[in-house]
Amino acid sequence: MKISILQPKAFKEKGRRDNQEDFLWPSPEQVTVANRVFILCDGMGGHDNGEVASYTAATALGTYLTAHPAPDGVLTKPMFEAALAVAYDALDKIDTGASKKPGTTLTCIVVHRGGVLAAHIGDSRIYHIRPSLATHTGRSGIIYQSEDHSLVNQLLRIGEITEEEAADFPQKNVITRAMQPHLERRHKADIYNITDVKPGDYFFLCSDGVLEQLTNDLLGEILRRNVPDEEKLQAIRMVCEGKTRDNHSCWLVPIAEVQLEATDVPTLPDAADDAAVLTCRPSEETEVEAKLDAPAEGEGCRICAFFKHFFSRHNDGK
Repeated sequence: MKISILQPKAFKEKGRRDNQEDFLWPSPEQVTVANRVFILCDGMGGHDNGEVASYTAATALGTYLTAHPAPDGVLTKPMFEAALAVAYDALDKIDTGASKKPGTTLTCIVVHRGGVLAAHIGDSRIYHIRPSLATHTGRSGIIYQSEDHSLVNQLLRIGEITEEEAADFPQKNVITRAMQPHLERRHKADIYNITDVKPGDYFFLCSDGVLEQLTNDLLGEILRRNVPDEEKLQAIRMVCEGKTRDNHSCWLVPIAEVQLEATDVPTLPDAADDAAVLTCRPSEETEVEAKLDAPAEGEGCRICAFFKHFFSRHNDGK
């Protein structure tokens, strides 16, 4: 398939932080409709050089993917993983040996002839939104949402806390995966290739600072407004302005046209047809290291074991 896009939009704000650790690739000032790779990285606050880590990982990954397009135009998972290894190598080179390693989350979409590849590590998020679907169903129009690699999300999945408790959870910023230099085992990205792409769709990448104020319903409501994309972006910015504590950044990538080719294989209807939110679950090989099995008698609850493990290893201090 041949996918064309409209002019991508982005913003990058400090919030109430002293420094900016979010990084967008390519530069929002230079991006055009010819770009096919979009990356957002959120440096890990409280770690040395979080802004250096986000810049290094995003630049290395984006540069490699752009310079090494697939011969047939179809990006595969092994191809992306090879590019991700280059980004990890770049992080290894900036390691100063400090006790707190620089680190970053990663979100990336690549528009290619096989669809739109979405990959992420950490709690920055990727959405695929179809506003026309929301218009007909009254729902948000979100048909894909990446699943955060975070402590609060893991606790939600195993039923230890509720959605209401998660909103004000004291350790919301503890993440279970991040890109860091010289990891004993490099964290893999969750990778999902989206083939159900239609004109009028949007891809939205954002750091967790945006999610302090922006709900899924509000995001869907903004994107289905009959106004130019720049006004939609400004509406999202205004939701965050003055209220978001963390750095907050985003990419908004509108889909203009999708042309099927003779080599395209028809796909079965997916969650989009039912207006259901598709949340990508990690595969077994990318599950978080700490297993949340029920403890044996006398070992205490799972949440306690989980806190002990992650507070000692993964608190990013944001």
